[in-house]
Amino acid sequence: QVQLVESGGGVVQAGGSLRLSCAASGRTFSPYRMGWFRQAPGKEREFVAYIRWSDGSTYFTDSVKGRFTISRDNAKNTVHLQMNNLKPEDTAVYYCASTNRATTMAHLYNYWGQGTQVTVSS
Repeated sequence: QVQLVESGGGVVQAGGSLRLSCAASGRTFSPYRMGWFRQAPGKEREFVAYIRWSDGSTYFTDSVKGRFTISRDNAKNTVHLQMNNLKPEDTAVYYCASTNRATTMAHLYNYWGQGTQVTVSS
């Protein structure tokens, strides 16, 4: 089984930066992707980014392109989301998740962390 734990959330002013981390433990399988989703109150969970573990290729939703980056540390089974130039609309609970598919659809991700709150003040 896979357990995912997010960290690094907090409160930041618009234009600031945060770095989220997601540590995976337990059984891991390959190939797979690790992604980030976010959910604001009253809204559906939305895709943010994923990274393909095997080659490090990445994909981002349009709203964060140029501002967010995703990376991995293979030795530590950890994925990071570097968020720069944060905007109030980025405020949400951010979740780390894993899948073995090339997908941005939340229901196709199998394992989820508990989430970490990101609040961007204007």
